[in-house]
Amino acid sequence: MKEKIKNIIAVALLGGLLLLGAAWCILKPADALSVAERRTLKQFPTLKWNDLILGEWMEDFDSYTLDQFPIRQQLRTVKAWVSYNLLGQMDNNGIYLADGSVGKLEYPLKENSIIKAADKLNAIRDKYLDGCKVYYAIIPDKNYYIAAQNGYPSMDYVRLEELFDGRITGMQKIALWDCLDIWDYYTTDTHWRQERLERVVNRLAQAMDFELGSGYEQETLTPFYGVYYGQAALPLEPDAINYLHNSTIDEATVYNFETGKSGGVYDIEKFEGMDGYDVFLSGACPLLTIENPNAKTDKELIIFRDSFGSSLAPLMIDGYKKITLVDIRYIVSDYVGQFIQFGNQDVLFLYSTLILNSSDTLR
Repeated sequence: MKEKIKNIIAVALLGGLLLLGAAWCILKPADALSVAERRTLKQFPTLKWNDLILGEWMEDFDSYTLDQFPIRQQLRTVKAWVSYNLLGQMDNNGIYLADGSVGKLEYPLKENSIIKAADKLNAIRDKYLDGCKVYYAIIPDKNYYIAAQNGYPSMDYVRLEELFDGRITGMQKIALWDCLDIWDYYTTDTHWRQERLERVVNRLAQAMDFELGSGYEQETLTPFYGVYYGQAALPLEPDAINYLHNSTIDEATVYNFETGKSGGVYDIEKFEGMDGYDVFLSGACPLLTIENPNAKTDKELIIFRDSFGSSLAPLMIDGYKKITLVDIRYIVSDYVGQFIQFGNQDVLFLYSTLILNSSDTLR
């Protein structure tokens, strides 16, 4: 009899918890986005007869309940903590902690992707860049400095460089591998810190012969939750974004071809958006120009780049009258000639190993 009562109580408690959870899920206002995961969340699906018959509505509803489940972020944190601390896993969904930084596994080396990337750059050079001084530089991702050293699988960076260098023609190489270390990157993000790029800028200036800027002042924005912060789902200390400016940067004008608007080098309002790194040149953009009205030279620079270039380019403004940044992840390279008149500019191809190893993104 006592056993039967215990079972009834257990079932009643379980049923009560399920009903409470269901009620909470129904009554809780739907969140529009997850800042930690940097994505919009599913909203309650519109009920349509055809979708209901085909079962699509139930699939949408299932996604909605998963996204809007109460204390979802807290449960993700518990799962990550258990994975690391109780189960002894070295990573959680590819995210790992090493040397005080958060990384994401990137392996193996995709040799065909490296070759394809080099061929894409060669095609652009052949199509547009006769008469230009052309350079290229590879930006190592964080794994180069912490993965293999801490027992994590890592792509073969020596082979990557060997393949890329062997395929590229008609361009001068600028090596950056020794200009960086793990502390030059944000702890919770994939990108490098602008305030720590002095060695990189010096190396580029020496090779490309442009004037270095000086007299920088530093401003700080906090807190910055990088892309790996949400993926790690752990209570990590956020980063701070430090951005540098001087009179040249302050008076430079940035024109965005996508929006048709002009603005400044730094867009502070973007810091409150989904990705605080968008402070630099307003984030992802297929094509933009930076005009320097105080230039002491007529030199112009074109950078074919990924997102790392957004924080680097401001530190090169002193050396050029005009800098054009092209991101062929968002514009087909065959169309670039419709917007840029190529002549005798300096041209820099600047790509991270992450992009080279996933070069299908280059159009």
